[in-house]
Amino acid sequence: MKILKITLLMFVVALSTTTMAQKGVKIGHINSNDLLTAMPERTAVQKNLEEYANQLKVTLDAMRKEYETKVGEFQSKQDVMTDIIKETKIKEITDLEKRITEFQQTAEADLQKKEQELLQPIIDKAKTAINDVAKEGNYTYVLDSSVGVVLYSVEGDDILAKVKKKLGIE
Repeated sequence: MKILKITLLMFVVALSTTTMAQKGVKIGHINSNDLLTAMPERTAVQKNLEEYANQLKVTLDAMRKEYETKVGEFQSKQDVMTDIIKETKIKEITDLEKRITEFQQTAEADLQKKEQELLQPIIDKAKTAINDVAKEGNYTYVLDSSVGVVLYSVEGDDILAKVKKKLGIE
């Protein structure tokens, strides 16, 4: 009984290997970073992100200027201040420091979220074009060479030019 199971298993493995060899595996590769950089929509996204980052920077700069002004006033007048006023001014400065730190963290997260939000339609468009080219070219696999996870592969076809053509990019 055990020999029958082993024989049957070997037969299934041999059959699947033969079937795979008959199909012929066709592998293509693409550098998705190069593709995304070449897409004209990327320029608009980059400009939009820069404008958004500049708005955040203006707000942060204003907060820092306010902080520096308060610290300067405190340092110049602390000798004539009563203890209660000193404590109040120190609390104001400390609260402003905290708000600046929180704003920086929130701004970084918002900028990343905005970037993802703006890039997603471009990424989806690129994925669709890659899938279309892969189907049209009867590729079994298409690897992303920009990620760096492929340690060894049989030479495949770089489909970047075909995907750019599909997207109308020269």
